Amino acid sequence: MANRNDSRNNRRNKDDIEDQLVAVNRITKVVKGGRRMRFAALVVVGDKKGRVGFGTGKAQEVPEAIRKAVEAGKKNMINVPKVGTTIPHEVIGHYGSGNIMLKPAEAGSGVAAGGAVRIVMDMAGIADVTSKSLGSNTPINVVRATMDGLKKLRTSEEVEKLRQIKSAD
Repeated sequence: MANRNDSRNNRRNKDDIEDQLVAVNRITKVVKGGRRMRFAALVVVGDKKGRVGFGTGKAQEVPEAIRKAVEAGKKNMINVPKVGTTIPHEVIGHYGSGNIMLKPAEAGSGVAAGGAVRIVMDMAGIADVTSKSLGSNTPINVVRATMDGLKKLRTSEEVEKLRQIKSAD
């Protein structure tokens, strides 16, 4: 199956797509006989070359929940436009009450983001970006808002085509 390549829940498989665990929640259902435990996993997958996705999985055991989340993440991957090692322009992603502001950064400045945003940026292969999390800070809302922001990104060529103008270059 997948080989572990570092100690941070990061795995790589044969098609060069890595996955990284963001969060695992234990869900307890109270039934007549007692408590029934299940687990929900949130995983971000990407090739570190501009493709990234996320997935959630639920199961009785943690490894099975992670496997389901990885499969779901591979099914909804998106392409992220990049300019060098950063994003083309500033963007705000929304999901529920969570908002993420992403700004391009100079080469060499690194990923100025915490938690789930950093994982999404690493899996997308974006090395220089600044972010600010506004509103909800639950991992699933932050990941979804970040993905919404990445979906909104456009390259200058795409904008020129939409506006039907020529570049000054």
